[in-house]
Amino acid sequence: MQQDDPNITLITPTAPMAAQTHGGRAKCLQRLVRLDLPLPRTIALSFDAVHGIAAGDMPDLDALIAPFSAEALLCVRPSSEDPDWGGPGAVLNIGMNDAKFVELSDRLGKEAASELYLRFVQSYSTHVARLDPDIFDDVDSDPVVGLGQAVRAYENETEEDFPQETSVQLAEVLRSMARAWEGTTARLLRQAKGAPADAGLGLVVQEMAFGLGQGESGSGVMQLVDSTTGARRITGRYMSQSQGRDALRAGSDAMFLMRDPRGPSLEEVAPEAFAKLKGYTQLMRAKLREEMQVEFTIENGEVYVLDGVRVARNARAAVAIAVTLADDGIISREEALIRIEPRALNELLHRQVDPEAPRDVLARGVAASPGAATGKIVFTAEAAQAHAARDEPCVLVRRETSPEDIRGMHAAVAVLTERGGMTSHAAVIGRGIGLPCVVGASEIGFDTSRKTLTLRDGRVLRKGDTITIDGTNGEVLAGAAPLLEAARDESFQTLMEWADAVRDIAVRANADTPADAEAARNFRAQGIGLCRTEHMFFEADRLTVMREMIFADSSRDRAAALDRLLPMQRADFIDLFRIMQGQPVCIRLFDPPLHEFLPTDRSGLLELAEALDLPLSDVTRRVEALGEYNPMLGMRGVRLGITVPEIYDMQARAIFEATVEASREGDPVVPEIMIPLVSARREVELVKTRVDAVAAAVRNETGRDFTYRLGVMVETPRAALRANEIAPHVSFLSFGTNDLTQMTYGLSRDDAGRFMSTYVKQGVYPEDPFHTLDVDGVGELLRMGAERGRAVKPNLVLSICGEHGGNPESIAFCRAAGFDYVSCSPFRVPVARLAAAQLVVKDKIG
Repeated sequence: MQQDDPNITLITPTAPMAAQTHGGRAKCLQRLVRLDLPLPRTIALSFDAVHGIAAGDMPDLDALIAPFSAEALLCVRPSSEDPDWGGPGAVLNIGMNDAKFVELSDRLGKEAASELYLRFVQSYSTHVARLDPDIFDDVDSDPVVGLGQAVRAYENETEEDFPQETSVQLAEVLRSMARAWEGTTARLLRQAKGAPADAGLGLVVQEMAFGLGQGESGSGVMQLVDSTTGARRITGRYMSQSQGRDALRAGSDAMFLMRDPRGPSLEEVAPEAFAKLKGYTQLMRAKLREEMQVEFTIENGEVYVLDGVRVARNARAAVAIAVTLADDGIISREEALIRIEPRALNELLHRQVDPEAPRDVLARGVAASPGAATGKIVFTAEAAQAHAARDEPCVLVRRETSPEDIRGMHAAVAVLTERGGMTSHAAVIGRGIGLPCVVGASEIGFDTSRKTLTLRDGRVLRKGDTITIDGTNGEVLAGAAPLLEAARDESFQTLMEWADAVRDIAVRANADTPADAEAARNFRAQGIGLCRTEHMFFEADRLTVMREMIFADSSRDRAAALDRLLPMQRADFIDLFRIMQGQPVCIRLFDPPLHEFLPTDRSGLLELAEALDLPLSDVTRRVEALGEYNPMLGMRGVRLGITVPEIYDMQARAIFEATVEASREGDPVVPEIMIPLVSARREVELVKTRVDAVAAAVRNETGRDFTYRLGVMVETPRAALRANEIAPHVSFLSFGTNDLTQMTYGLSRDDAGRFMSTYVKQGVYPEDPFHTLDVDGVGELLRMGAERGRAVKPNLVLSICGEHGGNPESIAFCRAAGFDYVSCSPFRVPVARLAAAQLVVKDKIG
């Protein structure tokens, strides 16, 4: 047949076909034929043939049917390029008519023949004639009685006889399936699964093995692994006197495959058939190099393999399967690495909402930090801490979070905000501490004064109501949704070891606290690439001292206040150095504007006035004076360090004293000090002079020598452009892509979420630049800064420490640009490690 028409191909071991032309199912069936498995005769229709059928160009049906035996019944199944893209439902028992009914009644018995005919009438009516399934509601459950009722229901509804010719039935089935695939609804559904809009569909026409008969007959599926855990065990179901996937239907009286104390099994009913099936499945695993699910039919004790599909699996099972296949020598370790989507590891690192559970979705927002958690709604950080003290899980709900909310975020099990995007405060901190977070949920009406959330459907949630935050999918769910626990098991650890053995770019973690550092160590980060020191000042005992420093009128008074913070900051750094055990720790000097540490409401101002023993009016005026029209572009970062140098002096001393102390117990600590928001060489010179002076003082006072590295956080376009001037004065440049993206685009990373989806949908930006690194614009600044910096200092260390550091596409860019390492939130470190390894493997493959 294939010699006459390449688009209609009898599946043989040598037939010319490919998944790209005939679909994945057709190609898999050819592989099964090559394994000499008992597969019924099958014909594959190519994408072009099916497209032609949809347009009205029907092939020669007599020629298509000719290879099948005259008494055969047929089924048609979809064959898309990727099985995950789906397709129209299969139609079984094509060719069933009054004459075949008489013939099969003699051969199989009247009840079995009636069952076959009845199934076909119902399937043809709903899938081909597009009749309402309700017309069969009154059909008797006894197939002998119900058959006549079903045929009459069809004829009454269509006002025509049920078709009797196989060619007519097949033509209508093919036309219906082809047109369904090219319809708008199907196109949108497969696009949502990642398929291109013009993805093709093939169809396979296969001779039926009945699964109904007088001897042991039935159908089922078998696989050798658990789809949830990846554990090696035979799973599946078998159902006597059934067809297709009947055995998997809820409430069916299917039996187990292996002997099981809970009920009858195929192994007991038909031991020879079970042994054959087990052997076939093991053969497919070894030869197809994949865990496969076998769809089979037994007809009078004889086994037929109808189809083989890749076993469905979650992320945990995918990792276990890949590792086991490699351990068994079926695939290489490199291929095992390639088979796992890096972002899928998030399912293993965090609890997730059970995908099989029903969902009452209240609202959607930006999936800012993966994982899921359930808790009672609270509207303030203080309330979150109170709930945590009572061991009551809570969800912190804010319009947007600020550094003052840090303690509340640590106390909560999840965070929900009205505003924000992928690099907003809540998103960055959430990912850093592994806290599920949905931001930018603008379709919810937030009323923080009344402590209510008003949903689009009119429902109102109040303080204390229970919700579930699904940070993986960006959904807010009603009540307590069923959750699946994280699964960092032995297979996961093995896969990560294999990744580390091949990757050629280092991965560090962004960590601000000892808890963050512990998480970084657990995920085998190669040091800390960004420690944001300002988060250490929001603890209650430190915040008051910080405010005293802000209100000080002279350098001496500021230094006196900071002297009280020095031992606290030193203790923080000692903890970080000890936890990281000699690995590099890059500490960013103080970055935010001072107003973030001051209250804004009257009660907070009054409390501050009492603490400082100042008139309320004086406190209010000072707070207002420190306000800025655009504080993110104002006196922050290095600008604050130069105008209020006592802050950086204190931090440098804390770092160096901690270095001396931590180096007494183990490997020498070599701290890295990073200057934020630099835009000019002179800024670096001024800070370097003071830091060097503090280092010399600490050496003299302690009698201990130490080294340190000074670097710059490149987060302004000018710093990238003038990297050749800055590089001679520093050891490293670390690109802070969050702020660099913000400044390059002129976009607020906190507000962009309101319109970003519209921009992406309309093609203004291909992706949210705060989520996926803009390699054309921001990436050009990175390349330029790297090239200009290394032109004057070849050994200059280059990295990125923005949230893009955990993005697989961004890691590919950094590796190609010659960067030394990437740094990301601790819970994204495994994702980055795997993504980096895959880049090396793909390079080898070519």
